[in-house]
Amino acid sequence: MSPRSVLVLGYGMAAARFAEQVRRSDPDGELVRLTVLGAEDRPAYNRVLLSPVLAGSVRAEHLALHRDSWHHRRGIAVRTGCAAVRIDRAARIVECADGSSHHYDELVLATGARPWLPPVDGLREEDGALTEGVRCLRTLADTEYIVDRSRGGGPIAVLGGGVLGIEAARALALRGNPVTVVHPAGHPMQRQLDPEAGRVLGRVLSRLGVEVRLEARARRYLPGDGLKLDDGTLVPAELLVLAAGTRPRTELAQQSGITVDSGILVDDLLRTNDPRVHAIGDCARHPGAVPGLVQPAYEQADALAATLTGNPAPYRGTSAPTRLKADGIELTAFGDSLAGTDDPAAEVCAFSDPAGGRYAKLVVREDRVHGAILLGFPDAAATLAQCHHRGVPVPEDRLPLLFGRALPGSAGTTAGPADLPGGSVVCQCNSVTKSALVKAFTAGARGTRGLAEATRASTGCGGCLGAVGGIARWLAESEGEETTDELAS
Repeated sequence: MSPRSVLVLGYGMAAARFAEQVRRSDPDGELVRLTVLGAEDRPAYNRVLLSPVLAGSVRAEHLALHRDSWHHRRGIAVRTGCAAVRIDRAARIVECADGSSHHYDELVLATGARPWLPPVDGLREEDGALTEGVRCLRTLADTEYIVDRSRGGGPIAVLGGGVLGIEAARALALRGNPVTVVHPAGHPMQRQLDPEAGRVLGRVLSRLGVEVRLEARARRYLPGDGLKLDDGTLVPAELLVLAAGTRPRTELAQQSGITVDSGILVDDLLRTNDPRVHAIGDCARHPGAVPGLVQPAYEQADALAATLTGNPAPYRGTSAPTRLKADGIELTAFGDSLAGTDDPAAEVCAFSDPAGGRYAKLVVREDRVHGAILLGFPDAAATLAQCHHRGVPVPEDRLPLLFGRALPGSAGTTAGPADLPGGSVVCQCNSVTKSALVKAFTAGARGTRGLAEATRASTGCGGCLGAVGGIARWLAESEGEETTDELAS
């Protein structure tokens, strides 16, 4: 029997992960003949780490997910700079802007999302292109443009105070630019943080050189001058970075009759209303997935790869933490983080230290962790995320747990790598457990980089980098080895 032709539209993080998993299950291509079409003119890269590239702490070339020869060695046909323009479901053919056409037996839509442009005058030229000095932060090309325009040290405005906007603002402040975030809500990151956490974060940002203008709405961008607000004030800006959110890329699916509603609707097998067409990542809408995070995209890619290689694996959803990747700010939020004391079913414990730039909040339901916000408490973030993931009962004394000083069942002892159970997931994005890291170390992997290469831990959102580094150091010390690890530091 000849292999089925699987065509993937999009070559971002979800598509790259899907291709990897297909070849893990089908290394010789006996089941699947795989073709990937990417609209960008470069291979897949880690889009989550664009902000560290913007800050200068990570080099752009380190974001590549695959080496140039990777797909050749695995018999995967990859075409970059090939934008799909039409899906003919009856003939099972995809047509591209370059005139090429590609047949499929199974089609995987991994088209991602595009930045949303708010209704502000002056953002676009008459031909629809962005005005000179205006840029979204979505691709490596965007990052390169912003870096180039920021070199003079002039003032920059960031429109949007969500996760991406805060990360971009902090990165640009590190480059020495005066930065102002313009945000319409009453506090930054209002989808993940409660008002008090947002207030503390605002103070931290101010100390780090980022001004945040809240409850402010932009009216018009004046090239070379700045951003005019509804109240008539002007935010000086030689560059405007748009970080106002994204929208799933669903146009191709919708035009071909695929059901779309705030994303391409999929079932637990990641199928659309056409059983030969699937969707994963930011373009897909599944009731158990939060859009815009890498962990759900990876888990969807894993599940679909298993299904299309003969091992059906339903995707049930993902509970993924949000981690802010901004130098000098340790912030994690997950689960039911916005629950308040007015909720009779929730027990809420909170600690606020605005002067110290710290805030901790724990939400407990039926003696289980259901949500948390941790600003300035990295140990607590790691501990509580494990509790939430494992669903274990928490101690009656919540305070040590709130500050990351105890794991359930540890009798109040300090949590560390030695206390962590082997089955605990250290890297949520790639489902890497402590046991997997120990096994990789035993097999010869050393340091954070070595463990990452062997297990993929820390190569998703990067939020577990410190935890992986801690385990690397603990393992080295247990063997009496040197513990120098530049990547972890």
